[in-house]
Amino acid sequence: MKNVMRAINRTLSTGALALALAATSPAAFGQGAKPSAAALATAKQLVTATGATALFSPLIAGVIEQSKLLYLQQNPMLQKDLNEIAAKLRTDLSPKFVEITDEVAHEYATHFTEPELKAILAFYETPVGKKLLQEQPTVANESMKFAQDWANKLSTEVTAKMRDELKKRGHPM
Repeated sequence: MKNVMRAINRTLSTGALALALAATSPAAFGQGAKPSAAALATAKQLVTATGATALFSPLIAGVIEQSKLLYLQQNPMLQKDLNEIAAKLRTDLSPKFVEITDEVAHEYATHFTEPELKAILAFYETPVGKKLLQEQPTVANESMKFAQDWANKLSTEVTAKMRDELKKRGHPM
C-alpha cells in the first residue's frame, strides 16, 4: 500500500508541478484579490476555449494505472479483477476532473481582472486566436525538437572544447 501511495503522489506531483509552473508564470502575478463570480465564470469559459486543462487529462487514468501496476507486481493473478476495478474507478472518478478545471479557472480569475479575462477570451474567439490555439501545439513541439537538437550539438561542442583544454593542461584524454 505504501508503494501505491508513493506512485499516486508521484503522478499528482507531476500535475501539481505543471499547475505550479502555470500559476507562477510572469503573467500570473497580476491581480491577487478574491475573484468575483463573474470573473470565475469568464475564466471557466477561457479554460474551455483554450483547452487549458488538457495537460491534466491523463492524471486520473494515470494514477489508476500506476496503482493497478503496483498490485499486479505483487500478484499477477489479480489482472482480471484489477482491470474491472480500474474501469469502474475511471468512470467513478472522472467527475473529479472538474476540481482541476475549477482550480485552473480560479488561478486565471485570481491573476486577471474580469475585463482582462473577457479581452483574452474575445481574442481566442477571433480567427487568429483560434489559429493560435490550433497551431500552438505544433509550434511548441517543433520548438522543443529544435531546442533538443541544438542542446545536443552544443553538448558535443562543449565536450570537445573541454577535452581540448584538458589536453592542453597535460591531462591524458
